[in-house]
Amino acid sequence: MQIIETIAGLRKRLENERTVAFVPTMGNLHEGHLQLMRGARKHAGCVVASIFVNPLQFGPTEDYDRYPRTLKEDCKKLEGLVDAVFAPSVSEMYPEKQTVYIELPGIASELCGAARPGHFRGMATVVLKLLNIVQPHTALFGKKDYQQLHIIRRMTRELNLPIEIVGCETARAADGLALSSRNQYLTDAERAEAPFLYQTLQTLRERMLDGDRDIEKFERQAVETLTSRGWRVDYVAIRNQSDLMKADSQHLVILAAATLGRTRLLDNVELDLA
Repeated sequence: MQIIETIAGLRKRLENERTVAFVPTMGNLHEGHLQLMRGARKHAGCVVASIFVNPLQFGPTEDYDRYPRTLKEDCKKLEGLVDAVFAPSVSEMYPEKQTVYIELPGIASELCGAARPGHFRGMATVVLKLLNIVQPHTALFGKKDYQQLHIIRRMTRELNLPIEIVGCETARAADGLALSSRNQYLTDAERAEAPFLYQTLQTLRERMLDGDRDIEKFERQAVETLTSRGWRVDYVAIRNQSDLMKADSQHLVILAAATLGRTRLLDNVELDLA
């Protein structure tokens, strides 16, 4: 496994590879990331992971400065799973002030986009840069960040990038909590409460499968329940899987973002009514 810090070095390493699968990350790797790496091996002869904490997708009051940077430990976890780790500096990725950004559709301003203005613009811009640098045949992303995955798929399709975007199932702890690098911010008491977000979404899913389809009631009640337990809720929303618009199909996803203590957690469950 090679650790490569420059764009030129990575392109040189990949120039003779026939098929490349790519997993972009911000590091501080957990089992969910490693599952993506294992899945990537099924798609290509060469697997590349990137580790880069992207400043463009953090707001001025968010946790860019304290986001955990654990490159040495991450590389140990990646041994035997990937062929190359791309670990550029900020100056390598942004040698001059970034003035060109991806213009995104309206859905990028809803859900997490409403709570984190500019986040998806910064995310999409760095993902496009990384895809251009690596030029993979396949790129893998976790479904936990469901809105992010939707935006990346749409960007790739509309910009005619010859890349297959693969969404991988959310990795969870034994109690159901979606694995996330930010889970380490949780106190012991918060960690005990955190699985309730997933439980709430599962309850909504079961009620809808039982035939109750009052979506606005479900969303409102879920917010009220979480708030009563000390969560600060950005949203609980039931949307179409295909476009994340208001639910009007048989293939839905229940999404939520809420903060416990100082830790913002995301989760979702898919729901097929057909």
